[in-house]
Amino acid sequence: MVCEAYMRVCTCGYIITARYTAHMKLLQMSDPVRFPRMTTAELRETFLLENLFTAGAIDLVYVDLDRTVIGSAVPMATPLQLETQPELRADFFCERRELGVLNVGGAGFITVDGERYSMEKLSCLYVGRGSKNVSFESEKSDAPAAFYLLSYPAHADYPTKSVAFKDLQGLQLGTVETCNKRTIYKAIYRDGIRSCELVMGFTLLDAGSNLNTMPPHTHMRRSEVYMYFDVDPAHRVLHLMGPPQETRHLVVANREVAVSPGWSIHAGAGTSAYGFCWSMGGENQAYDDMDGVSIADLK
Repeated sequence: MVCEAYMRVCTCGYIITARYTAHMKLLQMSDPVRFPRMTTAELRETFLLENLFTAGAIDLVYVDLDRTVIGSAVPMATPLQLETQPELRADFFCERRELGVLNVGGAGFITVDGERYSMEKLSCLYVGRGSKNVSFESEKSDAPAAFYLLSYPAHADYPTKSVAFKDLQGLQLGTVETCNKRTIYKAIYRDGIRSCELVMGFTLLDAGSNLNTMPPHTHMRRSEVYMYFDVDPAHRVLHLMGPPQETRHLVVANREVAVSPGWSIHAGAGTSAYGFCWSMGGENQAYDDMDGVSIADLK
């Protein structure tokens, strides 16, 4: 196994370290004290993952925030096996972890300990703690599946289970007048697929709408991760983040991921309609446990 480590000093004078071991990157979050002084490049380097979804590979990022692992698997002609990583100090990836998977590409399959799950686009799979063998494959290599992965440590076992997009009941929110008409789909949560602490779902915006999560909020008890998908190659999403009274933004392209600490809002405005997967882990699984922020109070 090839292991490459390096250390460098960014332009703000802070030392940033990263290690790449079989596609595992280590990412350390900033804090609200340093956040206002960060440049655009530093914000993107710290809070945005740009290089996931590599064809024929599994990419993984270990984030020190709630010990989150964010990743992707894009199998081509050959299935891909999810291996443990030295940073996890585990005999297999899900030894002490649970895993959520959302397919945002072509049709595919995921095999967990010998059981094969069909995964059409926007199907979701929960992989419980203790699952030893997890592999990914595409139905067609010329239209590969694109599996988005999110994992948190788990202290309890729940059964592996999948749900197809057609079986999810959407919740419609927003209006055309406020440019945020959208449908929310919850997949892994207390009243759906049960998990230890992982919560996962996704939101699809109607044509003509571009705002998500308005009015915005924070929740110190949980971190949240946004993965934007079905963003037209010529368009972008302006992901809003930071303390409500001192916000910044990230310009996000298709299949890029924004990591949101508990002290930061997480919202966005696109130049066209799009979808995004929202996932959380932390103190609880209460979907409505959030501290709302009035739009008029944003700065």
